[in-house]
Amino acid sequence: MIKPIKDVRKEFILKFFKEQWGSTEMVTSSGTYDCMELDGFVSLNLKGEINGFITFYISKDECEIISLDSMEENKGIGISLLNRVEFFAKEQNCKKMKLITTNDNLRAIRFYQKRGYQCVKVIPNAVNIARKRKPEIPLMNPENHIPIRDEFLFVKEIQ
Repeated sequence: MIKPIKDVRKEFILKFFKEQWGSTEMVTSSGTYDCMELDGFVSLNLKGEINGFITFYISKDECEIISLDSMEENKGIGISLLNRVEFFAKEQNCKKMKLITTNDNLRAIRFYQKRGYQCVKVIPNAVNIARKRKPEIPLMNPENHIPIRDEFLFVKEIQ
């Protein structure tokens, strides 16, 4: 079941972000965001537990995805959340979706490309700059041992 973020108790959202990201703050080359203050959608399993989360920010005719988490791979959670945001963005007359991911996040890079997103820019060493604001960002991806340093900007036209 997918619900708007505003329909989920704040303490559940806070706990989720602290466990997944260390805090509710996201720092990228596009800005610093408090995910507690963003629009978003939450996916809940049958027990009512969060198994997916997406946050986004709309400015003029662009929708930027700030975070997307799926706690269970290959079950359609990420796709469902992404589709929900794209639909919402179209309703808000957005023409473009965009997001930033890091060079080590091979799953995300593959995921977004399969859904029509195109890498339009690489921002070298952007994560090193973000670490000045959020030092808990790890130096290396523990799963694939790729150093985390660059950002990739992905874009998709939606209208």
